[in-house]
Amino acid sequence: MKKLDKLIIRAFIGPFILTFAVVEFILLTQYMLKYLDELVGKDLGASVFGELLFYFSLNMAPVALPLAVLLSSLMTYGTMGEHNELTAIKTSGIPLPRILRPVLLFAVILGVSAFYFNNNIVPKANLKAYSLLWDIRQTKPTMNFKEGAFYNGLPGYSIKINEKLGDGGIVRDVMIYDHTQGGNSSRVILADSGKMYTEYGDSYLVLELFDGNVYINQNDGSIRSTGEQFMRQQFEESKLMFSLSSFDLNRTREEYFSDNKMMKNISQLHVVTDSLQTQAAKERTNYVSNVDPFYMYLRVDTTRAKFGGRPTVTSEMDRELPAVSATTMVMAKNKARNIKSFTTSYIERVNSTIRESKNFEIEIWKKYTQSASIIIMFLIGAPLGAIIKKGGLGVPVIISIVFFIVMYVLSILGEKWAREGLIPVEAGMWMSNAILLPIGIFFLYQARNDSNLLEFDLWRKLMARLRRNKI
Repeated sequence: MKKLDKLIIRAFIGPFILTFAVVEFILLTQYMLKYLDELVGKDLGASVFGELLFYFSLNMAPVALPLAVLLSSLMTYGTMGEHNELTAIKTSGIPLPRILRPVLLFAVILGVSAFYFNNNIVPKANLKAYSLLWDIRQTKPTMNFKEGAFYNGLPGYSIKINEKLGDGGIVRDVMIYDHTQGGNSSRVILADSGKMYTEYGDSYLVLELFDGNVYINQNDGSIRSTGEQFMRQQFEESKLMFSLSSFDLNRTREEYFSDNKMMKNISQLHVVTDSLQTQAAKERTNYVSNVDPFYMYLRVDTTRAKFGGRPTVTSEMDRELPAVSATTMVMAKNKARNIKSFTTSYIERVNSTIRESKNFEIEIWKKYTQSASIIIMFLIGAPLGAIIKKGGLGVPVIISIVFFIVMYVLSILGEKWAREGLIPVEAGMWMSNAILLPIGIFFLYQARNDSNLLEFDLWRKLMARLRRNKI
């Protein structure tokens, strides 16, 4: 590698790592905010949240890479242009494509690596991330006893504490409803004061009660019982232990989530897509035979229709003309309603299968388009940076955000149109790249010919001239 290539790569790597880390952090934060309410208050520890963040960061990497390449390319070549380094290199006889070549090779290698990462690593990371997120959702929040309110988080118990004194676990005026015996058997425990703490590695909650009474319901539940009868037991000190196993994070087997499209690679997605398309085609073919039993007096010879012949209509009225009555008309209407309802539900089932097939097909093409967008973002960012000659985090950030929003909007529109069947799936998924690629080629042409069409100084001078002429 020549000294020039090393110089350019060194100038690019630093901004790329920085911008990738910033973009990854922003996307990850925005994504995790959706689940914030489900994560807080469960006391799962830093290791669980760190694991969840790590898996979701792998999920965000294919989305962050195009924006990081765009921004770092703009910053690198914009800084070189701003410091007249590009001018000096061109003066020595080196054309712009040669100057762009080292970073272009880096972007191509990054795109290929991103495809491998997106196809093999991201599905496994999604499987672990969403299975862990499911388990976190099912985990109960940590105990939160509020003064004067019943707490029902412990299975079989309802506990009310009217007053909590400090942080030492001292409580006063305690009422406990014990329903663990089931049926009509229940206990009510009233205590003047108590103390709460945990034992055995926070696996059990211990509640020591002082100066209280236990009321036991002795009603046998018989119909002849006219009223409830209680037996009272007085105590000076009593200790209750509650298992906290229901608050633990229980891990579900990851295989239960493996059928989702986000957890599959391209070969697995192709298998599911082909299966769904075959099922949809089979259901279309079987519609006539499935709807035929609804016709009692009018049947179509489906055999002849299947082999291209004109279907023959046979009618029982050819043999016997039944008398038309009000009952016959009612039966005909009911049959028509049944046929309409069956056809509507059948069409909806077929369309649902087709939509599901398109969802899996979209996931296949997404792995290709996300990798290709890395190269396209370089083709936009590098020549544009050489044209505007502005480095730093000012103008490049603004331009990068604009192009990223354009790419994101076009991708969402293409995916939506493909899912709804308005355009072919491959056309919808490649739409954003197909629109942005000519823009990148145009910028490359302008930068190679040293065009000042996109330079800010040109437009600033033009606006100043227009204002002078207007005055």
